[in-house]
Order: sequence, then structure tokens, then C-alpha cells
Amino acid sequence: MRVYNFSAGPAMLPEEVLKRAADEMLEYGTSGQSVMEMSHRSKEYQAIIDSVEAGLREVMSIPDNYKVLFLQGGASSQFAMIPLNLMNKNHKADFVITGQWANKAYQEASRYGKCNVIASSKDKTFSYIPELDKSKFDPEADYFHICYNNTIYGTRFNELPETGDVPLVADMSSCILSEPVDVSKFGLIYAGAQKNMGPAGLTVVIIREDLIGNAMEMTPTMFNYKIHADNGSMYNTPPTYGIYILGLVLGWIKEMGGLTEMEKRNKRKAEPLYSFLDSSKLFKATVQGKDRSLMNVPFVTGNEELDAKFVSEAKKAGLINIKGHRTVGGMRASIYNAMPYEGVEKLVEFMRKFEAENV
Repeated sequence: MRVYNFSAGPAMLPEEVLKRAADEMLEYGTSGQSVMEMSHRSKEYQAIIDSVEAGLREVMSIPDNYKVLFLQGGASSQFAMIPLNLMNKNHKADFVITGQWANKAYQEASRYGKCNVIASSKDKTFSYIPELDKSKFDPEADYFHICYNNTIYGTRFNELPETGDVPLVADMSSCILSEPVDVSKFGLIYAGAQKNMGPAGLTVVIIREDLIGNAMEMTPTMFNYKIHADNGSMYNTPPTYGIYILGLVLGWIKEMGGLTEMEKRNKRKAEPLYSFLDSSKLFKATVQGKDRSLMNVPFVTGNEELDAKFVSEAKKAGLINIKGHRTVGGMRASIYNAMPYEGVEKLVEFMRKFEAENV
């Protein structure tokens, strides 16, 4: 029996996608082989990667002056790749620290240039998005970095900083493909695939063309965006199967009605969970107001033993991976695109029952 998997990543994939992948596991089309076995240099695989890129461009409305790169190394590799390629004029960058990943990006970039913290929400365990004072923005910064949605702490930017001529760079690992995004407002978008796009191992970078080709002299070949752009993400063997699964996910999103429909579904799905948390006598959401994520919902009882009991009993009820991140404790329900509405219904129903038995 399949469970409702509330993992922050690797996360649930749509059942339709898994079934299609299962049907094609032994033979893709009439190729006589699995996608997993294909040479990335073959005509068959070139057709797959081309169609996946075209699908991503269509679903996200990516402008023509942006390159789409299919890479490896996770979002964590991008923490170094971005400064090595972009921090190349004034060797400066601005950061908003809204959680662990934003902080890691800041720390890594600090090895390559001067990094300026515009604002931080560390004072309240990253439970809100700080107000930004534009007078602190450095007009000479080579880029301005944000983490769009914070997987661990359950916050999201609902308004983008106006950075003028400074390229806005966003880690969208945990919210990409969950809602429409105006790609033209960003210089670079990056995302690990294992939350909303496919299996772990694929990292997607969407980068404006004018930001490619100025990597620092010391940049390793594999960390140079130009190498990957010039070679169509085929400089070395790309994560071939992860790219194929992304293609199936994109097809599923298109069938659903695209990102506008996906956003509606995600809002509808998050509403009953937040609504219950706001009225509960036992459970409390750790994020309030407009900064709440539609993808990751952390909550606590205020009692560690009760939290542990809840996680244990939820697992027995088929609601798995609901334990919160070790830096926050409590619980966290990650309700990405592939989580059906019924999964959230079942969770709220279980929380109601648990509350009745434990208050």
C-alpha cells in the first residue's frame, strides 16, 4: 500500500508519472532499451533531452535569452558555481538570510568575494521574511541572492526585491513548478529536482545569457556555466534518467492545466492544514501571516515527547516523514505538487483525532 509521504525531499512523485516510468522501464518506445541504459550521445536520448527542455520552457514561459542547464551536484554546488561565474565585476554580492540554505549560499560565496547581508530573520528562528531596506542594497553588487521558499522553516517571499540592474538570483528548489513565475525578473534561477521536479541527482539552472562567459580564472571546468551551455548540458554524462522523469512530470503538469492551475491546487491544499493549525488547542504553526509557504508547513505541540508520539503514530497511520528538521524540531508537512488533496485531508483528520486523545 502506498503511504502519504510528507518528506521534504526526495519527495512524492505523481503516481501517473511512476506508472508511466514503470511501463517504459524495460523499453522506451521502440528503442529496445531502458532510458537508464541509453547512451547520452544517442539520437534517442538527444530527442528526450530536447523535448524536456522544450517542455520546461513552455510550462515556465522561459524567454529565449535564457539558457536551461541540466546539471548535477545539487543546489549546494550552485552555492559555489554562482559566485565563481557571476561575482566577477566588483566581487560583491547581496544576500537575504532567511534560513539554513540561504546562509550556506552566503558562507560559500564569502570565499570568493565580499558578501553583504541585507537582512536576516535569524532572530526569530527564520519564522518570517524580513522587511528589506532598499538603501542597504549595493548598486555595485554582481548579484542579489534569495532563497525563494524555505523548506526547513516554511516561509516564502510573496514579493520580490526590486534590485534594478543587479541580477536577482533565486534558489527555488522547494517551490519551482508550484506556481507561475516571471522568469524575466531573475538573472538566474536554480533548483534541486528532488522536491517538485523528479528524483534526486538532477539540478536545473535557468540563466540569462549575458551572465554566461565571465567565470573567474580559477573556476573548475565543471563549474563553468559556459562549458555546459556550449555543450547543451552534454559536456559530461548528464543525469539522464532524472531528466527523463522531469519530462514526465512536465507532461503531468500540462495535463493538469499548467502552473496557474497548479497554484490553485496548492492553495486549496494548504488552506485546510493552516486553518486547522490556527484553531487547534494542541498544535501551532511556527509561521504566521503572509510569509507562509504553500509547500512546507512546520508545526509544533510545544512538548517534545508529544511531538515524538505524534510522529510515531502518524507513521503507523500511513502518514510518513512528518518529523521536523533537526534545527527546528516538531513536525513538518511538505505538500508539494504531487501530494493529493486527500493526503492533507487524512493528515488533518489524524491531527484532530490525536488532539482529542491528548489534550
